[in-house]
Amino acid sequence: MKDDFINYTEKEPLDPRSAKNGYGNPTFQHDEKPEQNDELKKNKKKKKNEKSKEKMVGVLKLFGYADWLDIILMIIGLIAAVANGTGLPLIIIVTGEMTNRFVMIGQAVNMSSVNLSAVMNSNSTCPAIPGLDIEAEMSRFAYYYVGISFAVMILSTIQVWTFLTSAARQTARIRQKFFFAILHQEMAWFDTSQIGMLNTRLTQDINTIHEGIGDKFCIFVQFFFTFLTGIVIGFVYGWKLTLVILSVSPLLSAAATVGSIFLASFTTKELTAYARAGAVAEEILTAVRTVVTFNGQMKALAKYDVNLENARKVGVKKSITTYTSLGFTEFILFGACALAFWYGTKLTVEEKENYDIGRVLIVLFSLLLGTFYLGQGYPYLESVANARGAAYEVYKVINKHRLLDSSAKEGYRPDQLKGEIEFKNIHFSYPSRPDVKILKGLNLKVQSGKTIALVGSSGCGKSTAIQLLQRFYDPVQGEVTLDGRDIRTLNIKWLRERIGLVSQEPILFAATIAENIRCGREGITDSEIEKAAKEANAFDFISRLPDKFNTMVGERGAQLSGGQKQRIAIARALARNPRILLLDEATSALDTQSESIVQAALDKVRAGCTTIVIAHRLSTIRTADIIAGFHNGVVEQGTHNELMTQKGVYYSLVMQQGHGGNTQNERSESGEETEDEDYEEENLDDLRMENLTDLGGFEEPGIIEMGSIPKRSRRHKSRKTSSKKKSSEKKKTKEKEEENLPAVPYSRILALNKPEWLHIFFGVIAAAFSGGVHPAFSVLYGKIIGAFQETDAEKRSKNTTLISLMCLVLAVISLVTHIIQGFTFAKSGEVLTKRLRSLSFKALLQQEIGWYDDPKNAIGVLLTRLATDASQVKGATGSRLGLFAKTASTLLAAIIIAFVHDWRLTLLILACIPFLIAANAIRLSSVAGQASKDQKALEEASRISMAAVENIRTVASLTSEDAFYERYNASLNGPYRDSLTKAPLYGLIYGIAQCANFFLNATIFRFGAWLIANCYTNFENVFIAFFSVLYGVISVGLSTSLAPDFGQAKVSAQRIFQLLDRKPLIDSYSEEGTKLSQFDGNIEFRDIHFVYPTRPEAQVLQGLSVKVNKGQTLALVGSSGCGKSTSIQLLERFYDPMAGQVFADGFDTKSLHLQWLRSKLGIVSQEPILFDCSIAENIQYGDNSRVVSQEEVEEAAKAANIHTFIENLPEKYNTRVGDKGAQLSGGQKQRIAIARALVRKPAVLLLDEATSALDTESEKIVQKALDDARKGRTCIIIAHRLTTVQNADVIAVIHNGKVVEQGTHSQLLAKEGHYYALVNAQVSH
Repeated sequence: MKDDFINYTEKEPLDPRSAKNGYGNPTFQHDEKPEQNDELKKNKKKKKNEKSKEKMVGVLKLFGYADWLDIILMIIGLIAAVANGTGLPLIIIVTGEMTNRFVMIGQAVNMSSVNLSAVMNSNSTCPAIPGLDIEAEMSRFAYYYVGISFAVMILSTIQVWTFLTSAARQTARIRQKFFFAILHQEMAWFDTSQIGMLNTRLTQDINTIHEGIGDKFCIFVQFFFTFLTGIVIGFVYGWKLTLVILSVSPLLSAAATVGSIFLASFTTKELTAYARAGAVAEEILTAVRTVVTFNGQMKALAKYDVNLENARKVGVKKSITTYTSLGFTEFILFGACALAFWYGTKLTVEEKENYDIGRVLIVLFSLLLGTFYLGQGYPYLESVANARGAAYEVYKVINKHRLLDSSAKEGYRPDQLKGEIEFKNIHFSYPSRPDVKILKGLNLKVQSGKTIALVGSSGCGKSTAIQLLQRFYDPVQGEVTLDGRDIRTLNIKWLRERIGLVSQEPILFAATIAENIRCGREGITDSEIEKAAKEANAFDFISRLPDKFNTMVGERGAQLSGGQKQRIAIARALARNPRILLLDEATSALDTQSESIVQAALDKVRAGCTTIVIAHRLSTIRTADIIAGFHNGVVEQGTHNELMTQKGVYYSLVMQQGHGGNTQNERSESGEETEDEDYEEENLDDLRMENLTDLGGFEEPGIIEMGSIPKRSRRHKSRKTSSKKKSSEKKKTKEKEEENLPAVPYSRILALNKPEWLHIFFGVIAAAFSGGVHPAFSVLYGKIIGAFQETDAEKRSKNTTLISLMCLVLAVISLVTHIIQGFTFAKSGEVLTKRLRSLSFKALLQQEIGWYDDPKNAIGVLLTRLATDASQVKGATGSRLGLFAKTASTLLAAIIIAFVHDWRLTLLILACIPFLIAANAIRLSSVAGQASKDQKALEEASRISMAAVENIRTVASLTSEDAFYERYNASLNGPYRDSLTKAPLYGLIYGIAQCANFFLNATIFRFGAWLIANCYTNFENVFIAFFSVLYGVISVGLSTSLAPDFGQAKVSAQRIFQLLDRKPLIDSYSEEGTKLSQFDGNIEFRDIHFVYPTRPEAQVLQGLSVKVNKGQTLALVGSSGCGKSTSIQLLERFYDPMAGQVFADGFDTKSLHLQWLRSKLGIVSQEPILFDCSIAENIQYGDNSRVVSQEEVEEAAKAANIHTFIENLPEKYNTRVGDKGAQLSGGQKQRIAIARALVRKPAVLLLDEATSALDTESEKIVQKALDDARKGRTCIIIAHRLTTVQNADVIAVIHNGKVVEQGTHSQLLAKEGHYYALVNAQVSH
């Protein structure tokens, strides 16, 4: 029983988090938890902030979703928990009474003047003591022990089983209600909620609620009743002593509480600092191409290190707090024992009739264990509090009144629909930005069956009008009518089912092509799917795929090119046979050939539908029945010819676009095309998702309505999350295949900490000393009980006083050694973590781009590694050695002491130990195993929820909410049934672990009684042997928990070394290579063959040769995937060719200094990546080799034609651009990227579709800026829109990876070859 008490001193989890992975008996825990990856950290941060505002639901409200069965189960569980709580105090009473018996025997032996030691050492028989049958007495006590043990086991099983069952039922219910509520919120709510946070809520927060309403709740009740019973027993058995000991209890609680408060605040700070570092790393790695292009590695490292340094400082404080509060707790405990022994013996003399040694012990341990269990219950209480915090947000969403609820049954459903649409005096601004008026009195009428085209510059409210028609929002003033009825009176779902939408960036779900088309209308037949595909002109390319309609499209349609996705989206819209068709830039993402085909398909399906078209490329809408030109939210309308004569908005747009004739059509097309190209070219298979962010593969910056910025920034977020998610799935499969890591000798891991060896040395010595404290205490404990055999009161009190003082000395030793360990290990561990993170990040930025293409190195995986690996290695050095030293010294001391006092008993105890360890190990492993299994099962559910929430507009416009809800529920079924079947098993395991100690006590004391009865030993020795071994074991228990942790640390160390030792194929830190004193910018590609390392089977370049001289402009043209962007990547040396050479001024680029070469190239790509800092900092990023002055920044901005725009912003150049530039429109980002390229005054300018993402007005301006920038520089342009390259000095047409013809515009037209065909394809429609 005393073992229990020490048990708990050792293992009290001061870190409230550390109790999460066990059922509260954290015997096997230590204070270092590697923090989880960033996502989780951010979460915790959020949760802490929420807690600080104290937004919680009440305890009863927490169980608000329980039905009557759950309530009955919980009542049964609570009754069992209360009864179970009395088990331990009863055991203490039994032990106290038993000690009394032993002492009586001892005194009897003393009085009977038998020379016990003589008997023990000689062979003479053992004299019986009249009137005392010691063995019978002990058998009686053994039966008590066993009876209580069984009761505890049964009660534990019941309490855990009932609570786990009811928690599983409630959680499943909450998940479903929450997901349902999210799916049916109005769009305005999504504009203001972060998508990432909603997914966190669905997974983490609901898991938190699950923890708080499950077994943690009833175990807290159990511990609390142990505390209450303990206090009651104390007062019943000896109120004076109880009051004296209770005076110490507040100190104990205070020490634990203060410790955990500090710890919680440091943990929050540490997580915040690491989350910041993680955010920096994420931003840098997702944009790694940009970083490398602009030689920004050192800047990135510096930024990362600053955040790591903050984390290190907090980490040191955290570690010192942990050790000190542990030391302080032990100090108070040993102090309390000293006080109780001294005062207790005093009372046994003064009040003989009320106090004997058994009572003193009962009082002492009832109180100590009682208060201790209260401390033990704290982490459980905390998880209940966390659950209340998490429930606040979750329940708020579930109970929120939804203004536009797509699940609502009310609303009129007309029998037939003609399709006449009218916008009457509409005023509108987005709820997330009420100060920006988008529409100011829009009036517009669309006749049934007619086509109306909306045109105007970015941000004029065209897409907004479409969103109002779908009732994603309601207008602030005015009304939208359909067949003369205000659409607010119609049923939302009915309305959306009648509308087919094809948007500029179609969202496909990660399912088969057929399933994606089926989203258009539930219950559609296969033949109808084929029909829709034929109409959308997608049937041919689908038939050519190996799995035809069963081909998986990948996440967000990543396996398909832009044009293919667009056609599937059109087929999906057609599948619903819509009366109203909305085409938001539907053909912009296509290259010229597919564009004309799809346009024809659209013209065909428009027949008989009321159609609203949004387009930038005016040639595509000339045939519309009415054209409406938007400007500042008001409209001019008429046919093409009428508007041309009015010379208003439309006229000026046409003039800007086309200088009249037929060229306007190419206007915004190319933006999207390249997309395809980067696309196929990278054909990105799996790595797609990861690269995209860099290649700018997906996001179509084409037409960004100002009004849709929130939508856009969401898209960015979701892209990030999905890439992360993708990579995590991938990681799993990969790890199964192989994780062949280099073997790392332990000496090398220790060597990482070499600079701190002195700290570690002193820490280890202190640990060894603190290990000896417990066995020493067990000797004193035995001696105190032994002292009571002494019948002479004078002598007895002298002995006990001395022993009490020795207890106090132990208390001081324990405190001092803990503080020393805290300081030394904190320093060595945190410095190591920082060192490793910094080195790893540096090594990551050193790798070649091809390495990032490998799915094993997906950004999500790398971020998780950066977050966890370094802190896990910390677990293999200093503090581990300390724990090892402490364990070794405890074990040695304990076993030596035990064998010296009684070897027979010691052997029996050692034989029982494995059972104890096994019971605890099973419990811990079962809990851990379950958690990871649950995680896996819930991953599928979170994939579904992420797909739905990230693309909520698509889900809403397709009215697929119910389909997603069904799929989500189906995916939860497995884990739910699983947790119900596992509940009784966990209960049983918890029960066994709870009562194993009690069975052990019964066995050992029964055997001890036999030894005493047969004069083999005396009872003082029995106590000393018993307790010293138990302490030894507890220590071993603590360090066996070190094994998995050490394994983790080793794997982490291997991963880090693997990264640090890897020699990149193209080393961006390399100082080798020549720097030319003057660089003119003559570039030549000579017979280049190339395949992407991750897809060796797809030949991208097959003998490309092309040359451009100083000051010339070379234009590369050709259809998607022919290798245009690839050649630019080879020039930047992202990759090296398999055969052939790239020359710069006659030198092979491989022989040139890499950073110098890159500093001479300025690149503007189709989808530029900006960093989340100010505009000025983004422009300065262009040249990282020096400090760029504000004058230069402004000069570059003027040249890129963005200066006036920036000057008009409230914070001018200090305006933050948001995550990946999300606060800016496509055109604005593009111009900042141009300014960034110009700041470095490059000798060669690379323009990869630089103007494609702009609308006509900005395009004109930017094109002029580019033309100015090109003067006197060598320039390589990639373009789909051939008008932009007509005046290039050399145009090279690439086909199948080689140049098939080159020359000027007029020469190539005269040849009537490939170029001629491309030009004609573009002009013809």
